Amino acid sequence: MTTAGAGAGAGAGAQAEADRVLGLADCAPDGTLRYGSHPDQVIDLWWPRGLDGEGSGLPFVVLVHGGFWREAYDRRHISPLAAHLARRGHRVASVEYRRVGGAGGHSTTLEDVERALEAVRRTQAAQFRVVGHSAGGHLALWAASRPDSGITKVVALAPVADLARADELGLGGGAVLDLFGGDLSDIALADPVALLPTGVPTTLIHGRDDPDVPIELSERFVAAARSAGDEPRLIALEGTGHFAVVEPGSDACDILLRELREPQEPREP
Repeated sequence: MTTAGAGAGAGAGAQAEADRVLGLADCAPDGTLRYGSHPDQVIDLWWPRGLDGEGSGLPFVVLVHGGFWREAYDRRHISPLAAHLARRGHRVASVEYRRVGGAGGHSTTLEDVERALEAVRRTQAAQFRVVGHSAGGHLALWAASRPDSGITKVVALAPVADLARADELGLGGGAVLDLFGGDLSDIALADPVALLPTGVPTTLIHGRDDPDVPIELSERFVAAARSAGDEPRLIALEGTGHFAVVEPGSDACDILLRELREPQEPREP
């Protein structure tokens, strides 16, 4: 485990951090890609700007947003991060998916993420790195367990990395139970800790002061992954809550950029 100072700092509360990040203006994409007929089956695309002098040969990045899988939260709140990555030379795709309270739910939501990544692989990049935040971190870790995904690395930001434990803790007011429509009999089919090893290089970045998704979930995932033969990394950030990891220009975001640029090849599971 690596520990680093990052994010809002000890003097800023988690709510102030959330207000600051969620209050950022939406950024318009350069293009869109549809992978289905439902309005939520869309992927926003950003092209590299290279304002920091980097070339466009950096890894293609796929973003998966969070929000406890609920309809109230869509990809717009992560668009500033997408634009930030593009300004630093990355091609970026931000995935939308059907969500709980709308047309989504356990199988539908996961199916959408799988279809979206296949569309990215087919039309944009044969291989890519996936960044998922919160519930999107869960979806990214789940996607890495799928065969022939095209994912060369996962960077999971404050992820819901252990669904069973998240349900025990009642995170998000029962968000896991809502995702499964009140029936958890199939939870192991979607729980990252039950789908190991993946063989995909994986880094988890998590704030120690996260009130929404406790770092305990990332610690449990890392322990389970190492027991299964994977070699994940956990970067624990002091003085950091749930949202600084997706805040453009934050120390936590700089750590994300370094992780995305680190050469790393997938291993056999």
